[in-house]
Amino acid sequence: MAKRAAPEVNAGSMADIAFLLLIFFLVTTTIEKDKGILRSLPPIDDSQTEPPIIKERNLFTVLVNRDDRLLVEEEEMDIKDLRQAAIDFLDNGGGTNAAGERCDYCKGKRLNTEQHGDRASSDHPDKAIITLKHDRETSYGRYIEVQNELVAAYNELREREAQRLYNRSFASMLEEKEKNQFSKDEKLNEQITRIKDMFPMKLSEAEPDKN
Repeated sequence: MAKRAAPEVNAGSMADIAFLLLIFFLVTTTIEKDKGILRSLPPIDDSQTEPPIIKERNLFTVLVNRDDRLLVEEEEMDIKDLRQAAIDFLDNGGGTNAAGERCDYCKGKRLNTEQHGDRASSDHPDKAIITLKHDRETSYGRYIEVQNELVAAYNELREREAQRLYNRSFASMLEEKEKNQFSKDEKLNEQITRIKDMFPMKLSEAEPDKN
């Protein structure tokens, strides 16, 4: 009795099937994006031959040492108090900006040099600079925690002004801009720029010591 031939599998279309599966997974798979710390560097000004002179009272120094201890203006501070300390510094408005204008929207104590000496709070949000320095042995978690609190100080002040001027949150304005990034909304862009100019994020990070 003759043996029956085993049926052959038609593999001619396997390449097409594999190609279709590959396309399917590429289209449906969500690829995680790396996240970092958002910073906008100021444009290079070739017209200035010397760095501008910054008054000491317009600098807010924050240091995180190798033991993860937080030192603000050379005094130890708890992380939970950092945000409010930064807000008090930024929102002081006890002097004038580069154009000689007073901060009429600041809600701080308006401490000035004549009353409180050189270590008073900043003259104007436009002049206020927060400088952050960390040790090479500072833990990454502590570094991010300090960063978040400093950025939150700017965001809280911007939220306040957005609510006052436009009766909406600054976060919602940024979200709307992100959704409509391909269609220019000049009015929204002007509002966002105005809020950012009122409290510009001037956060400077110094290089850690080599030793």
